[in-house]
Amino acid sequence: MSITPHDERFMAAAIRLSRWHLGRTATNPSVGCLIVKDGVIVGRAVTALSGRPHAETQALAEAGALARGATAYVTLEPCSHHGRTPPCAEALIAYGVARVVISVTDPDPRVSGHGIAVLREAGIEVDAGVLETEGRQSLAAYLTRQTKNRPYVTLKLAVSADGMIGRHGAGQVAITGPEARAQVQALRAETDAILVGIGTAIADDPLLTVRSPGLESQSPIRVVLDPSLALPLTSKLVGTAREVPVIVVASEEGSLSQAEGDIASTEMESRRAALEAAGVEVVHCNPYHPEVLLPALATRGISSLLVEGGAKTARLFLEAGLVDRIQLYQAPVVIGEGGIESPLDATDIPSGFAHTGTLMFGGDRLDEYERGL
Repeated sequence: MSITPHDERFMAAAIRLSRWHLGRTATNPSVGCLIVKDGVIVGRAVTALSGRPHAETQALAEAGALARGATAYVTLEPCSHHGRTPPCAEALIAYGVARVVISVTDPDPRVSGHGIAVLREAGIEVDAGVLETEGRQSLAAYLTRQTKNRPYVTLKLAVSADGMIGRHGAGQVAITGPEARAQVQALRAETDAILVGIGTAIADDPLLTVRSPGLESQSPIRVVLDPSLALPLTSKLVGTAREVPVIVVASEEGSLSQAEGDIASTEMESRRAALEAAGVEVVHCNPYHPEVLLPALATRGISSLLVEGGAKTARLFLEAGLVDRIQLYQAPVVIGEGGIESPLDATDIPSGFAHTGTLMFGGDRLDEYERGL
C-alpha cells in the first residue's frame, strides 16, 4: 500500500504524542503509538514514565478487540527481542493488527530490521520511513546515544543586543523576558541533564531545576565541570543534591603533578568526602575533554544534555564539534560595560548546522539550528 496523506496525519499525531514523556523514560526512547481503525483512533499511548510499559502494548490494551484488522502508527520500529518485557512486535501480531506504519527504524542491533521482518513474516503489511525527518527529531536523544555512544547535546545561549551573555561580577543577569524563560523551563523538563562550568556555578549560584508549576518533578540531573572540587558546600546545588541529583566532574584521580604534593591531594580528598556526604556524586573524568565526558554520562543513562552555563563551557563543546542543536535567544536588552561576550551569534553559526526555525517570545527572538543526525 502506498503512503497516503492520512498516514502522514496519523504519524504526525503519534510524533506529537511521543514528545509528552521526553526526558522521563530512562534509557528507553519516548515512543508514540496510535491504533487506527476505519479512520478512527481506537488506542493511543506514549512510553510510560521510567520506560515501561512500551507505547505499543498500552495502545493495544486500550484498543482491545478493535485492534484486529487495524493499522498501528509507531514512531520507532517495534522491538522484537525479549528484555524485561515481551517484544512489542509479538503483541501487535497477537492482537491481529493488519498493518504497521513506522517512522524510524531502530538502530539498536537487537531490533534494527528484525522487528519489521517479524511483522512481515506474520503476514502484517509494514511501511517504514513515514515522516522520518520529524520522527528522527523527536527521537534525537535516543538515536544519538545508540549510534554515537553519547548524549544529544543542546547548547542554549541568551544574548543581549550588544552581544553579551552576562556581566562580570554581577551573578545572574536577566537577559530574556518571562515568556522566553518559561520556554527554557520547558526545555529543561524534557532533558535528562543540564551542565554548567564551575565559574557559572560559583558566580550565579543557580538551582538549574524546573520551576514551572506542575513540572517541578521533571528537573534534570545537574552536572558541574569542577576540576578542583571548588563547588561551595553552601551552594544551592549542593543544598538540594538529595532532592535533585548533582554530578560534579573533577579531574581524573592521579592527575595531580608530583610538585602539587600530598597536601593538594589530601585537600581534594577532603572536598570530595564533604560533597559526597551532602549527596553529590563526584565523577573523576577530565572535565575539559567532552569527547571523554559525554560517553561517561551516557553510561549513566543520560541521553540528552543541555549546556546552559558559561562562555568557556559553550566554547569547549563548540570547538570539540559535540553540539547537536543550538538554541540562540536574542534579546533587546543592552548589557554595556563589563559584559561577558557571547561565544556565538547568528552571524557565526558553525558549518554543518541548518537553521530550523525562528520563534518570538515577547520581545525575544529564538533561532534554532540543528546538525543532521
